[in-house]
Parts: sequence; structure tokens; C-alpha cells
Amino acid sequence: MASKAGPSAKQQQQLQAQYSNYKNALQQLAQKIGDVEQEAEEHKLVLDTLDPLPGDRKCFRMINGVLVERTVEDVVPALKTNAEGLKQVLEELVKQYKTKQDDLEKWKKKNNVQIVQS
Repeated sequence: MASKAGPSAKQQQQLQAQYSNYKNALQQLAQKIGDVEQEAEEHKLVLDTLDPLPGDRKCFRMINGVLVERTVEDVVPALKTNAEGLKQVLEELVKQYKTKQDDLEKWKKKNNVQIVQS
């Protein structure tokens, strides 16, 4: 007549560690998503500012910490390329986040984990 008890203390610690790892990974991905969104918004703002200007007008661009003088027509294509790249990175990060979140939910169901917040 053995009754099934809850997980042992060691198992409980392992489950807590795994849960913490999932939560940390999700938090890091969310931070990266926020950073990329902010960078993309800055690119959009600059493109919106440069759009109405004539192509031969001079402007400045920061490249690897060095401020260089260029013309609007030189800078706009590079900014558009960078903005598109950021958009793709953002989409990939969102996919990774959703996948990790789904993995966490599957793991919680598999291990019958219920989160108790105090």
C-alpha cells in the first residue's frame, strides 16, 4: 500500500532550476526584442526626417563610433537596408520567444508543474 507522494526535495530543486532557466531565457529574449524594436524605431525616425530633404544635402552618420559626413542620397539606402535587417531580426527573435514559451508550457504540463506566486 504505497501512496504516491510529491517529488523529492532533489527533484523539486531540479524542477525549480529548470523553470528558472526557462524564465531567464524568456527574459533575455524579451530584452533583445525591446532593444531591436527601439533601434528599428530610431531608424524609422531618421528615415522620416531625411525623406523630404534634397539628396545633395549634407548629413552626418555615426559609423563604429566615428561621425562621418555624407549626403542624404548616400545615407538613405544604407539606413533602409539596416531597417530591413532589423525587421528580419525582430521577426526571428519573436519566433524564438514564442517557441521558448511553448517549450515552457509543454515542460510544465509534462512535469505537472504549477506556479505558486506569493
